[in-house]
Amino acid sequence: MLDFNSQSRTERVIVALDCGRDEALDLARKLQGKASWMKVGMTLYYAEGPSIVAALKEMGYKVFLDLKFHDIPHQVKGAAASAIATGADMITMHAVGSIPMMQAAQEAANEARSEVVTLAITVLTSMNAETLAETGVTRNLEDQVRAMACNARTAGLSGVVASPLEAPMLRELLGPEACIVTPGVRPAGAALGDQSRVTTPAQAFDNGASHIVVGRPITAAADPVAAFDAIAKELES
Repeated sequence: MLDFNSQSRTERVIVALDCGRDEALDLARKLQGKASWMKVGMTLYYAEGPSIVAALKEMGYKVFLDLKFHDIPHQVKGAAASAIATGADMITMHAVGSIPMMQAAQEAANEARSEVVTLAITVLTSMNAETLAETGVTRNLEDQVRAMACNARTAGLSGVVASPLEAPMLRELLGPEACIVTPGVRPAGAALGDQSRVTTPAQAFDNGASHIVVGRPITAAADPVAAFDAIAKELES
């Protein structure tokens, strides 16, 4: 299990590399010695495969491999095993895929004797009550997040991915050791993009997040290093 409680808030900022390989590695080089985590999502991983994880690990980063598995348990167990073999430090799956599916992913981690953090996506931070209802979910949004988190806990996962707005409820529900990773984080004044349920970085940690994910406010900034430093200053002040 990741011991995040001994780390500073800045060490728990995950920079989302939602771009191509050259730009991703350039950003990673610029942020060496400042950032500790990089997130590799579907766009970058599907283009580059395990080599992008290896390149970031060689630069000294922890890697959040965010592929959001959602398939039958057999397939997800194999996918999790393959993701763990890349050296990833965090992996994700959709909680709506069922408890057996999540258990299969956790089995892959256990069999690999890996310390990888296994996370369940509760409700995407791009969704609101209306878009959730359009999927056929009849619970309100917070109840759905709570139910998915309970299923993740039953499956034995390390924690969840959720909006920072739900982090207080999740911290109370899951306890002090659970990983609660929150996208939907925007510094004050930043554009929301496609995110619906957001807070500032400091608010996310105050709400109970163990880690926050920040993408475009850093990666699309004219000076990504200055943007990261501004977030770090806010967090450590």
